Amino acid sequence: MRTYLDFEKPIAELEARLEETRKLADRTGVDVSEAVNVLEQSIDRLQYEIFQNLTRWQRVQLSRHPDRPYTLDYIERMCDQFIELHGDRTVRDDPAMIGGFGEISRGDGPGQTVMIIGQQKGRNTKQRQHRNFGMANPEGYRKALRLMQLAEKFNKPIVTLIDTPGAFPGLEAEERGQGEAIARNLREMMMLKVPVICIVIGEGASGGALGIAIGDRVLMLENTWYSVISPESCSSILWRSWNYKEQAAEALKPTARDMKQAGLIDGIIEEPLGGAHTHHEDMADILKNVILSNLDELNALSPQERISQRIDKFCSMGVVME
Repeated sequence: MRTYLDFEKPIAELEARLEETRKLADRTGVDVSEAVNVLEQSIDRLQYEIFQNLTRWQRVQLSRHPDRPYTLDYIERMCDQFIELHGDRTVRDDPAMIGGFGEISRGDGPGQTVMIIGQQKGRNTKQRQHRNFGMANPEGYRKALRLMQLAEKFNKPIVTLIDTPGAFPGLEAEERGQGEAIARNLREMMMLKVPVICIVIGEGASGGALGIAIGDRVLMLENTWYSVISPESCSSILWRSWNYKEQAAEALKPTARDMKQAGLIDGIIEEPLGGAHTHHEDMADILKNVILSNLDELNALSPQERISQRIDKFCSMGVVME
């Protein structure tokens, strides 16, 4: 059963009426095609009005929608084959960070083999505990780096899908070198010789997101956020309460549009009308086409050109022009 956020409730009411009308037609055999058509048009119009005028906090809420597709959902829909690889060869496997070789299908020829790496959340309580709510430990980031280096060895492009509330902040994570693991990823990803595409598909919080987000192309889905801190945590620091999260979201400007205007990402991937959580298949098709088109552009460059452009892009961020 679909979950609706507060601002989606008007859409939910119309969709309930549409469902009742269709059930009535099934029971009675009455032709309700005209009424169904009117309701469908009303739903589309209402969705357009609501989603064209979302606040920053509402986009944060959408990025966390429980029905939103996660990394494994995209892999299942984009890849003809996927071989998941496990472990960091030091501590253990981290279920919050997944990765492996996948073949992305092309309609007009052989598929493109890529290394896909991303954070994975869970759908229910048991899965969320197993995946640690998408918060990776140091071994998760070390696994990600191991897989990136493996991709470089076999000259395969890398695609990272970012969706995390942050790196796991537990004491044991700090004892095993959480900060060092993320910092090493930042350094090593900057120098990878293969094309690297990084896409924020949900939440992009703090160093937990940045640890797999250094690439030739950094993209964001339309209803996602990317920031050093979540609006709730920012509110709790500034106001000692989570009640000001909407104001914090406005001040942080964490949405895809904000990030593009600030020059911190390379592009925005539009979601189907109603959001990615209502159109998994369509969103996966859009994402696949974006990945393939960007890979075609990046494959035309030499490794040294890609590295130089990558370094220049990140070094130019935050520079004050006088």
